[in-house]
Amino acid sequence: MNLMRGTVCQVRELRAARARWKADMERFKAGQKAARGSGKVPEDPGPPPTGFALLPWLLMGMGAFSNLFQGEAANPWIGGLGLLTFNSLYIYVTFRAFVKETRQARSTKVALVLMGLVTCGLALGYGGSWLYFFPLLGLATGAVMRGPWLGRTGLALTALAAAVSTYRAGWDALNVAYGTFLSTMVTAAILSLAEAVRELRAAREELARRAVEKERLRFSRDLHDLLGHTLSVIVVKSEAARRLAGRDLDAALVQIGDIESVGRQALTEIREAVTGYREGSLTTELDQARSALSAAGVDPVVRQAGPPLAPQTAALLGWVVREAVTNVVRHSGATHCEITVYGEAERVRLTVTDDGTGTVPTCAPGEGVGGTGLKGLTERLAAAGGSLTAGPGPRDGFVVTAELPTDPTHLPEPPEPTAETAEGTKTAEGTKTAEGTKTAEGTAQETALETAHETAPETDTAETPERTRTGTAESRQPA
Repeated sequence: MNLMRGTVCQVRELRAARARWKADMERFKAGQKAARGSGKVPEDPGPPPTGFALLPWLLMGMGAFSNLFQGEAANPWIGGLGLLTFNSLYIYVTFRAFVKETRQARSTKVALVLMGLVTCGLALGYGGSWLYFFPLLGLATGAVMRGPWLGRTGLALTALAAAVSTYRAGWDALNVAYGTFLSTMVTAAILSLAEAVRELRAAREELARRAVEKERLRFSRDLHDLLGHTLSVIVVKSEAARRLAGRDLDAALVQIGDIESVGRQALTEIREAVTGYREGSLTTELDQARSALSAAGVDPVVRQAGPPLAPQTAALLGWVVREAVTNVVRHSGATHCEITVYGEAERVRLTVTDDGTGTVPTCAPGEGVGGTGLKGLTERLAAAGGSLTAGPGPRDGFVVTAELPTDPTHLPEPPEPTAETAEGTKTAEGTKTAEGTKTAEGTAQETALETAHETAPETDTAETPERTRTGTAESRQPA
């Protein structure tokens, strides 16, 4: 009764293992198909090996089964019982060998020892094709005995197979010992390597997950430190302004001014904290620009040519693309926008051209991504040895042109300011020349500045002269 119950339990375990294996294979095949469809290299190595990988080797015992079936073996009942016992122990050991906990269990090693005794008994009693149970014993031993005891166990098993084979079939049967040694060592090496690869992959995924969690905690902690006190101050001052609004308007305005100052400071700190997360590649920005323009009803044309760009150069040009496209979508009223990136050996040029009204308020405070605007981008490009110009195009519309060195490690030194530069800057600002006249470029710049001034908040009026000095190509030369 106990034997039947154990057999039924073993059959159930085999069925459950086969169901798990089939489910893992289905998921693996689906992942492979999806990866091939997207053109990517699949990273999933597939389900881990199970005892089913070693079951086909039982066909090596077909010779012994043939002897029993044809009546060529003496005492067929003993031989049949030994064959059934060997196969049962082989299946039991191999399926437990692929799980680390069960592989190291004492019951598995006891079953392996019993399997060795049965193998020796069958080989000594029958010889011939029954000797091929030694390589099967080597497979099971290699699957179980991984580690420092593998070499000693493999050599001992090989010596045992050689002795028994020589005793039953003479020196011609030494190939059985050679096959036993190979089956033991190769099986252990392959399974150990596969397990090591999977453990390394799991360790890498765990490290990546922990790194993400650590960065998430750090970022949340920084935001808490930045916003906790600031929001508390804003709430307190807002309550004070609400209480003072009815009886002391001047005091309430003071509180509102403090709220504005605290909010601006918090906004600046948050931008500094997330700067590292917002740096993107030029390719990503071009894709997002194409999507944004299409969504706004503007026909986008993107052209890119030249050698690969350094990450710093690509990041700066990405900021220019984002700012220029934002202005096109918000203010230009254009129906067509062309973005061109042309790189040479030493310089790269980015041009954003639209067919809008040509009166984009590019210098208005708070208009750029991150609040930089074209003014801030001009300063950043100048610090990197480049330049940024923006203004009406030759045939209406608006044109933004940025130039940067291809290799930011060899930045040119900023030129010293000259009299011609100063005179050109004054001319660009629309001031009167020595002859008492204004240039056409200065008049156009004043018109653009008046438009920007009308759309800008009153609190940023003090920054207008600084924006005026950064309006055109001449004024953007580094001082």
